[in-house]
Amino acid sequence: MTEPLIIGAMVRTLGAYPSGWRQRGAHRDPAADADILRHIAREGEDAGLDYLFFGDWLATGPDLEFRDPYLLARIDPVSAVLFLAGVTSRIGLIATVNTTYADPYTTARSLASLDVLTRGRAGINLVTGAEPRAAGNHGRDAHADNETRYDRAEEFVEALRRLWDSWGEDAWIADAERGVLIDPDGLRAADLRGTQVRVSGPLNVARPPQGQIPIVHAGTSPRSRALAATEADLALTAAPTLADAITTRRILRDIAAEAGRAPDALKVIAPVLPVVADTDADARRIVERLLALVPLAEGHQAARTAFPPNRTVGALADALEVAADDTLRSAAFDAPVTAAEARRLGEGGEALIERLARIAGLRVAGSGIGSDDPLTWRHLVAANAVPGAFVVGDAGTIADHFETWRDEGAADGFNVLSAFQPAQFEAFTRGAAPELRRRGLLRDADEGQGATLHDRLRISSYVDA
Repeated sequence: MTEPLIIGAMVRTLGAYPSGWRQRGAHRDPAADADILRHIAREGEDAGLDYLFFGDWLATGPDLEFRDPYLLARIDPVSAVLFLAGVTSRIGLIATVNTTYADPYTTARSLASLDVLTRGRAGINLVTGAEPRAAGNHGRDAHADNETRYDRAEEFVEALRRLWDSWGEDAWIADAERGVLIDPDGLRAADLRGTQVRVSGPLNVARPPQGQIPIVHAGTSPRSRALAATEADLALTAAPTLADAITTRRILRDIAAEAGRAPDALKVIAPVLPVVADTDADARRIVERLLALVPLAEGHQAARTAFPPNRTVGALADALEVAADDTLRSAAFDAPVTAAEARRLGEGGEALIERLARIAGLRVAGSGIGSDDPLTWRHLVAANAVPGAFVVGDAGTIADHFETWRDEGAADGFNVLSAFQPAQFEAFTRGAAPELRRRGLLRDADEGQGATLHDRLRISSYVDA
């Protein structure tokens, strides 16, 4: 029997699509994140998801309002998982830590504490950082270069492993009759003296129930892939197509094998942004609404601080390499795109139009194909400026996507994003999840009580060295 997929939720309280927060009833107040986090945790656990995943970004600025509003103000991921430790009992909790700026001892201590408090449900996602503004927030003049960051990340992982292993499995004796609390031989120093990381140890937290806490990593550079393939338990990928995903998974597993690991020890996880409704048509209407709510350059918008330059018809024309003197550049945002105009957009425009027909049910005026809504220049500009890896449809359509990627060897599981909270996450957990479970793609909702995150991810346990 085929094992279920690994399915977790990538939590973004303001939604994973930039206009999601504008949907009716959507969560849009970071001050009330405690309430939405509790709700997400209950929904995810009741649906049988394997983990909740919290990313991070170590800076903010007005530009994020239009590009990634969920990054503007968000709870620190370690704080978020510790907050949810007390309101969950089965689901894994994965927090992101930036190895460029974090302290390895503090990180090892926080995650070991989480693992103890949750009886083995902690996980950690290690990133090296990509935001230059983070340097100033940490008292540095510049963000470190790629090679330096990965040199430090590799030593950071070694420090974590040594610290988590500084208590032997049988070191804590607690023999009241003899008055012996610990076996001192079971308490070990870390003694790491690297070029980037130095740590003494031992760790002043009891041994994590999992021994070694699962490590997650994502990235596309050679150093990033090497770190994921040799050290991580989960490798997060972002391949745009099924074929790309198959290739990426094979490359990562080949690197793992060359490093002496069993290839299937590395689980490759793909992101997915399902837009779920009772019917495919209803789901496509949600996507059309998301596109319609993307802020575009309409007078007052273009004058706002840090408003992106790619929100105009002219910017779309540039992207599609339309001639500079073409009258298409003066089209009004809400004017329907005619068949004659569509033909002048070239191959890139044709691909964009086909995609909008598939995900939003929008058709070119005069194309002879029926549609609930006409395709407008607003839709084209928004889809070009803010692309989203949507999988759109009812529960069966969503499950078909998961099943195809599993069967084709593209992924071992998925990180589920929700365009807005809570309605779209509920649509997935209450609508799509039962269909996934019926097909054997998702574990039973009542499974996992007492299981560690290692168990849920089906990765090998690390033994005491």
